[in-house]
Amino acid sequence: MGNDLNQDLVVGLDAGGTRTRAVLATADDGRVLGESTGGPGNAMTVPVPQLTDHLAEALARVVPEGARARVVAVTGGFAGATAASEEDPGTSRARAALTEALGRLGIPAGRVGVCSDIEAAFAAAPGTPSEGLALVAGTGAVAMRITDRHATTTVDGDGWLLGDEGSGFWIGRSAVRAALRMADGRGRPTVLAGWVGRTLGLPVDVLPKGSIPSYDQGGTALPSRTGAHPTGVPGWSPARREDFRRHLLPAVMADPPIRLARFAPLVADAAAEKDAVAETILREAADHLLETVRALEPRPGERIVATGGLLGPRGPLTVPLAERLHTHGLSLDWVADGCPGAVALARLAHPS
Repeated sequence: MGNDLNQDLVVGLDAGGTRTRAVLATADDGRVLGESTGGPGNAMTVPVPQLTDHLAEALARVVPEGARARVVAVTGGFAGATAASEEDPGTSRARAALTEALGRLGIPAGRVGVCSDIEAAFAAAPGTPSEGLALVAGTGAVAMRITDRHATTTVDGDGWLLGDEGSGFWIGRSAVRAALRMADGRGRPTVLAGWVGRTLGLPVDVLPKGSIPSYDQGGTALPSRTGAHPTGVPGWSPARREDFRRHLLPAVMADPPIRLARFAPLVADAAAEKDAVAETILREAADHLLETVRALEPRPGERIVATGGLLGPRGPLTVPLAERLHTHGLSLDWVADGCPGAVALARLAHPS
């Protein structure tokens, strides 16, 4: 790093619900000099004192003490914030925490910017675009129209109780609903019933036949989630199905609702094995995301920058959503996260 630290520096932050990432880069050409992580950074759900600590943690790890005076601009993309209004509660909380964290570390950045993590992700696309659409499909789901690098219109992102349709939470909840409906006789047979039950640690004797795990020679359960498709559910008596429901419901209710998102990978795996119920869930999720994007009234060929695990290179919704968008003259431009965008915005804020 050496001589690189003797020039003007910028920091970009991507503060999400599970962690905060920080990137140190040169102000002139954006060369990355270091990366670090800290605790959760959602500006609406993390109390300001803890948010300050998490930001200070990430900043202290990425900016060497001897180089802190060289930092000229810092931009943070925060879940729960927006660049559109300083009066936004999340924005004011994020700015207060970031300002305090910088002061604590003696980083005298002349330019401190706060935006949403989605605005930062949009800016992470090649060319640092200023206009277009942003789509996030991970644990939650939201789409935004970006104008002059600010979000001007939002569709969904309404949380697990009211929205986030097509998200990881929505998919995971659908998996558990499918398991319950198979057990009570309202739904089609699906491997998801057994897989969800095993993931929750339900007793083996209440699971549908064909979902019992295989074991190695040492008696350890193998990690594979595969099993015979329980067509007709042979051997799954009404009494066992009732026991399945009796065990499953309290196991689910013991966790925060958002934890249902952890079942989304099961749906992707089941769909890969041609489970009809899982395939239907993913089709409906892609339909929901298409509806979310269309509500922004995109123009043919308009840029859509996407992020989130459901839409990445291995994302289970990447292909089905891309196919749906293609019929409307649209395509996705995927980015891994908002750190490069936050760095780009910090560089733009620093006068050359």
